[in-house]
Amino acid sequence: MSAMNFLGVRYRRGGNSAEQGFDCSGFTRYVFEHSLGLVLPRRADQQAKDSTLLAVKKEELKPGDLVFFNTLRRTFSHVGIYIGDNRFVHAPSQGKDVRTDDMTFGYWAKRFTGARRAELPATTQAALVGPAEPATH
Repeated sequence: MSAMNFLGVRYRRGGNSAEQGFDCSGFTRYVFEHSLGLVLPRRADQQAKDSTLLAVKKEELKPGDLVFFNTLRRTFSHVGIYIGDNRFVHAPSQGKDVRTDDMTFGYWAKRFTGARRAELPATTQAALVGPAEPATH
């Protein structure tokens, strides 16, 4: 959800803050670090290969998963954050702002190259989800 706070922030190559603007991997890195305390590598291809992230099948995507695309004739050249209902939030390209897009749209559907999920410690997951519901018998 914290990624949605940056809708409208301008794209800036090499950017990694809301004040400067974001590029795709600067955006995902900023959101993960400031909302989860997880520091991702700087580049999209490095994020895709990060051993602390688990590969996820497209049909198993959950909000918060990183989604990767081949936009520069290179696998894992673009990254965004899945938000549900086949949509993701990302910093698209020069002259555009952080926005959401539909992964089933032809451009993105043809370029999808994978997804990764951060495995959070149980204490972090509990804090994000809230207290467990009491069991009923």
